[in-house]
Amino acid sequence: MIFEKAPAKINLALHVLGRRLDGYHDLDSIVAFADVGDELLISESHRNSLRVDGAFAEDVPLGDDNIIWKAWRLLSGHYSLPFVTVGLTKNLPVASGIGGGSADAAAMVRGLLRLVDKTLPEEYIVQFARTLGADVPVCFYGKACRMTGIGESISVLTEKLPEALVLMNPRVGCSTLDVFRRMNLMLGQNCPLNDEIWRNDMTEAALLVQPIIRDVLHALENQYIGPVRMSGSGATCFAEATSFAVAENAAAHLALKFPQWWVKAARLV
Repeated sequence: MIFEKAPAKINLALHVLGRRLDGYHDLDSIVAFADVGDELLISESHRNSLRVDGAFAEDVPLGDDNIIWKAWRLLSGHYSLPFVTVGLTKNLPVASGIGGGSADAAAMVRGLLRLVDKTLPEEYIVQFARTLGADVPVCFYGKACRMTGIGESISVLTEKLPEALVLMNPRVGCSTLDVFRRMNLMLGQNCPLNDEIWRNDMTEAALLVQPIIRDVLHALENQYIGPVRMSGSGATCFAEATSFAVAENAAAHLALKFPQWWVKAARLV
């Protein structure tokens, strides 16, 4: 039996550089991972099956279109894989901008590789980005890094990271595809240059898709603990904190004020 963590992916900065002629968007993002996330238990079986529990289990599709089975099929094109039973504990909200599905797919790939005692050549990472999604390669590495291109180019991060974060999600999904559509970039169009490093270029478009994101940003800003931004395509937002104790205190206050929302204090790993 293989146990794999699928930590939340946080886009500390997310720049959209433009839209390529093939329809993909060129990105430049500083990515880190939190000590909160989903968990997978993988064991050999006579057929593929998925069991899901956790706070957001009801939001997970159980059929073949689940991204973990897409990952299984993609990897099976390179290696002979056994059928597996997967137990998924879904602690992260779905379609929330913190890579829940991508982290699950990446954890599935790591777990399957361990199961068959194989490693993954670098050239396969491009396939992950194109087939499973831009965030899957960076989630596969699971370390703080800079991600560029369509997600396939990853380099070690040298920037100093915040000590801790407060994560907050209003329990609404925010479709990445819908956010990109709202950005309304034409094929081959480049975005204007912007000197501000610590920004998320998808924020304004995400506000059009889910206006409640503005309330989340304001709620975090009112804690006065550090810079506030949206992660990924939303709707999860975060506030930087100088220590985990500060983050815990702020999260406790926010959870009391917004009991219907998902609020977590997290360390970056």
